[in-house]
Amino acid sequence: MKKDRILLFGKGFIGEKVAKAFDCDVSTRILSSFKDAEAEIKKYKPKTIINCIGYTGKRNVDDCELDKDNTLYANTFIPIILADLAIRNNIKLIHISSGCIYKFRYGKDKPISEDKIPDSYDLFYSRSKIYTERSLGVFADKFNLLLARIRIPLDNRPHPKNILNKLIKYKTVINVPNSVTYIPDFLKALKHLMKINAKGIYNVVNKGPLRYPQLLDVYKKYRPDFKYTIIKNKDLKLMRTNLVLSTRKLEKTGFKVRKISEVLEECVKDYLKY
Repeated sequence: MKKDRILLFGKGFIGEKVAKAFDCDVSTRILSSFKDAEAEIKKYKPKTIINCIGYTGKRNVDDCELDKDNTLYANTFIPIILADLAIRNNIKLIHISSGCIYKFRYGKDKPISEDKIPDSYDLFYSRSKIYTERSLGVFADKFNLLLARIRIPLDNRPHPKNILNKLIKYKTVINVPNSVTYIPDFLKALKHLMKINAKGIYNVVNKGPLRYPQLLDVYKKYRPDFKYTIIKNKDLKLMRTNLVLSTRKLEKTGFKVRKISEVLEECVKDYLKY
């Protein structure tokens, strides 16, 4: 039996990345009850649970409005069940959360720190994430719970959930600052947070904002025929949530957070190899 056994829940985009980066047991069981989750804990006897289960809709988060049962089940019920089992069995829980829990912000607002109360209730997707954050956050400092917030995943490998995949298919893009999580850096940060046994809520994004044209201009450098246009500012009210998260708390742990502008060239060059 592995000494520091890690049990991973979730086989989606992020789950697949975590499974490859860590020496994990991956649960293949469909969790439909507390007893199902408890059976997996008894089977694998992990020291750490990483929960990557989440529902973002078939096409995008707008679809969560049409499928509230699956949204609430995956984004709220399962994390709370796993948290309770982790507390009962003295297991560390790492829950991969989301930064898309704050209202639309565009302008000169300061980056949002972890202690700011979430306030984006209009989207059901965001509400389902807030339910979990507010529940698990109460216990995170007392018990061994870590909530790692990611936002707008950017990867150096093609995947339908990769923001670069999405952007190069769009004809128009917004030009507003947003926090982005570069997946190779996220995996390094997660290993670091596990090593220091971090607890509580952490924004795990790259430093500084990204404007989508910045990324697409790097892509265009290698694909000169690629074209796109920018949505005018008057249409920004149609957007969902655009914001920048603070990385100060993560940096204080000793982890070096790269600026998002520093990874774009690396990301695109690797991406185009596939």
